[in-house]
This record gives sequence, structure tokens and C-alpha cells, in this order.
Amino acid sequence: MLEITLNNFDAEVKHSEKPVLLDFWASWCEPCKQFSPTVDAFAEEHEEIKVGKVNVDEARDLAFQFRVMGIPTLLLFKDGEKVASSTGVLTREELDAWVKENL
Repeated sequence: MLEITLNNFDAEVKHSEKPVLLDFWASWCEPCKQFSPTVDAFAEEHEEIKVGKVNVDEARDLAFQFRVMGIPTLLLFKDGEKVASSTGVLTREELDAWVKENL
């Protein structure tokens, strides 16, 4: 899984030719641990979308920049711009529908 930091954010997200789904998470967050396999499965099945993870403890600046107040939070980017956000655990069906609705 692609780890997104402030150092690679521009290259991997802002300048991505594909839409990008970012999962903001932390190792101490139980809902994040429960949601992680759903995000991983989504990434495996949707090669047309770049999926990355942002550890909020290691990339606080990105969490602050995008006003991530709770985790897990998903941010969806298209053409380098944030187009949607969702906080909380989603089922696989909800995740698929949310991405499709916002792209």
C-alpha cells in the first residue's frame, strides 16, 4: 500500500493522472484496523484509482491541512483536487457507492 506523506503528496496525489483515494488512519485506532482490509480489497480491485494511506501520527501536517478531525477518514481527489470526504467505517458496498457517486 502506498504511504502518503507531505514529501510525496504533490507527486502522488496532486499530479496523479488517476483519481486518488486516501485513507487517514493511526495504528492505535481500532475502527481504522477494522476498516483497513476493506480499503485494501478496494485497492486490489480498482487499479484505475490510486489508493494511499496517511498515518496521522506521522503526517500531522496533512491531517491538519485537510481538517481531518476523526479517523478513519477517506479523502477522494480528482485532477489533484479534493472532491469528497467521509469519516467513519464503511462497508465494502458503501465504499464502492461513495467513490462511484463522487467521481
